[in-house]
Amino acid sequence: MASRLDQLESLLAKAQQDANGLPPVESWQPELSGDIDIRICSDGRWLHEGGEFQRLALVRLFSSILRHEQGEYFLVTPVEKWRIQVDDAPFYAGSVTLADDSGNPVLVFELNTGETLVA
Repeated sequence: MASRLDQLESLLAKAQQDANGLPPVESWQPELSGDIDIRICSDGRWLHEGGEFQRLALVRLFSSILRHEQGEYFLVTPVEKWRIQVDDAPFYAGSVTLADDSGNPVLVFELNTGETLVA
């Protein structure tokens, strides 16, 4: 069984990997393509045309190209920009762990998308 230290090191490594794999959406500036019937509910569920996404991998993909601008949310690619609806916030932390990163205390958040972030 993995020790607590091994578990924390694994969480920190996963958070770094998640952060490194994000596309550069801030540099993409396509014109607005329109609205798409995707909604992120206040409980973190993602819906398309009223039906809940069944594949976490698809939610993770879309969450990686999500951008917030002037109070609205968009899915952005280099050539398209689609407005979506977000009830409250697109992400929430399902758990948080206090960890040590080379002598510095950090908080490791596990998001509803399965990704991890370190603060």
